[in-house]
Amino acid sequence: MKILALDAALGGFSAAVDDGGAYPTAVRTGRQDALERGLACIEMLLDTAGLRLRELDRLAVGIGPGSFTGVRIAIAYAKSLAYGAGIPLVGVSSYDALEPEAAPLPVLTVVRGRRGVICARLRDGSAPTTACGPVAATLERLLPGEPGLLHIAGNTEDVLSEIAERGWTVRVLPPRADVPAVAIAQLARTRVPSPSPHALAPDYGESPAVTVPKMRT
Repeated sequence: MKILALDAALGGFSAAVDDGGAYPTAVRTGRQDALERGLACIEMLLDTAGLRLRELDRLAVGIGPGSFTGVRIAIAYAKSLAYGAGIPLVGVSSYDALEPEAAPLPVLTVVRGRRGVICARLRDGSAPTTACGPVAATLERLLPGEPGLLHIAGNTEDVLSEIAERGWTVRVLPPRADVPAVAIAQLARTRVPSPSPHALAPDYGESPAVTVPKMRT
């Protein structure tokens, strides 16, 4: 299966082509420049892999949470490419892209938002729970019980000291892949595609910091 994966939710724009080989072809800009460089990166990756868009079996995209603008741009690219080429489209959560395979429980996966704000998912053997907002309030919602051993994945910098102050013993896990788009491509192999590209919904996590009300007509 040949997959093109895109992500702009996690630490800038990344893209990967995974044809089932040991080393997917990938690029990561490290900046929120998906709008400026995204299409050129995609074209370069396909040329390097010797593929045309219509030869792909599947497209995949990170649906967030993460960068609000990045999520919008990456999903817009993915929907347009999938619709134009008639290729199935798979959405992959940022939490899944960051959490390593077979992560021990309990595991808290953290996605950085704007300054002082995170989105996080806790898996502890029961139904996963998620929360977004200021660091302290989000951790209070997800970690209300007695402290113990907690595994953490993702953007951990903003939460480590706060969690340690609550009495938890913390073990930081490595990411599933060094490039988010590579993890998304791997996960997309076993995911059910969206019924149609247009049906794929983003997960923005927290609402944008500023909203503009619609004008009355």
